[in-house]
Amino acid sequence: MTSSRRTILIDTDTASDDAVALIMAIRSPRVDIAAITTVAGNVPVDQATRNALYTVELCGAKVPVYTGAAKPLLRELETAEWFHGLDGLSDHGFAPAARVAEPIHAVDAIIATVLANPGVEIITLGPLTNLAVAIAREPRIIANIARCVVMGGAPCCEGNVTPAAEFNIWVDPEAARIVFLSGLRIEMIGWQLSRFDAALQDADIKRIGALNTPLADFAIRCNSAAAAAYQVQTGEVGISLPDPIAMAILLDPRLSLSSSRHFVSIETNSEMTRGMTIVDRLGVTTDQRNHLVWKDVLASAVPSDICWELDIAGWKKALADSLR
Repeated sequence: MTSSRRTILIDTDTASDDAVALIMAIRSPRVDIAAITTVAGNVPVDQATRNALYTVELCGAKVPVYTGAAKPLLRELETAEWFHGLDGLSDHGFAPAARVAEPIHAVDAIIATVLANPGVEIITLGPLTNLAVAIAREPRIIANIARCVVMGGAPCCEGNVTPAAEFNIWVDPEAARIVFLSGLRIEMIGWQLSRFDAALQDADIKRIGALNTPLADFAIRCNSAAAAAYQVQTGEVGISLPDPIAMAILLDPRLSLSSSRHFVSIETNSEMTRGMTIVDRLGVTTDQRNHLVWKDVLASAVPSDICWELDIAGWKKALADSLR
């Protein structure tokens, strides 16, 4: 590894957009990937592992993949196969030919990787179960993580799985609460950044197809189910890619054009607002009327960096460059 390349760890519930995010990281000259860890979310964890292995194999890389938590901390797993297809990759038969997962559990891999690489950057693309367990088991890792980019949440807007919540946080809100209360400096990349002009439109899809590479073909084909489901869900046309957008910002922070720091609380008690990411955008949590409710956040958490605006042209260029 050279000093100019940053070390990262990717935690993922590998489905269609996760796979594209993995390609971006594997192909990037900016980072070295110490480990990919998988977690149940979009698909069951064993399927997430197979999808990660296939993607690594497709890229011709040798990044180790570790299987992690098979269910949330306290709840039953609810997947998003309705969105990504039964195999998470739109059911085209993508499967690894040779690669297998490492024999170590993902939580142990996270702990070992972070302790061995002070200043490592972590990006989470799925529920936060693995990271929450790792923090609880070995709190020393918190001080060794330089950045924690979380693809998750719906800051000050509607969710994509309930009116209040985004899927990754909703699946395991208790884990998200542990991570957000841990003292980690979190960069929250909400799902709303992947909508509207940021989604791949017909012209973008044609430009990627014109690259005529196996990676470009895979990136579009593995998201075919997600594109159809996204239109049903939102009424919007295009391929929405929240995980690759988060990865693009991890790789090049300049793609976040506007961000600000705020305390964030995760709702775990109400089924109506389960997994809601409540952002103190106005800075009122220390007011007397709010202090008691927010006391745990104020005592333990640090403000998270919330991205509000994406360099859309820059993100799409970064994506295309990784698929050449």
